[in-house]
Amino acid sequence: MKTSDRMRALTRLAVANRVSAAYLALVGGAMAIAAAQPLFATGPDASLIWVWPALFTFPAFGFVAWLGEAAWGGDAPTWLYIGGIALSALVQSLALGSVWHSLRGRRGGRRERLSAAG
Repeated sequence: MKTSDRMRALTRLAVANRVSAAYLALVGGAMAIAAAQPLFATGPDASLIWVWPALFTFPAFGFVAWLGEAAWGGDAPTWLYIGGIALSALVQSLALGSVWHSLRGRRGGRRERLSAAG
């Protein structure tokens, strides 16, 4: 299998299926709302809206948060967290796509065997 074929397969698993697309839309929507929040709210709790995208990507984002704490000691730059949310979403989308593909593959194989025997 060529490298370009592998990259296409990974991209298909991470983006081009219903489960991954829905997950990425959820995280993207949460990030868009969090980015637009300062335009509409100016209270002291306005920055807490960024908790939601982090929670939606949490298992993978936990590593990014740990890295930011270890490297910068609590004063990590904003780009690390926003980039970490995006990268964590892609990693988890790939995992969701792989699970979805394996579940559909098993179900599809079972159907073919049943129809051939029946």
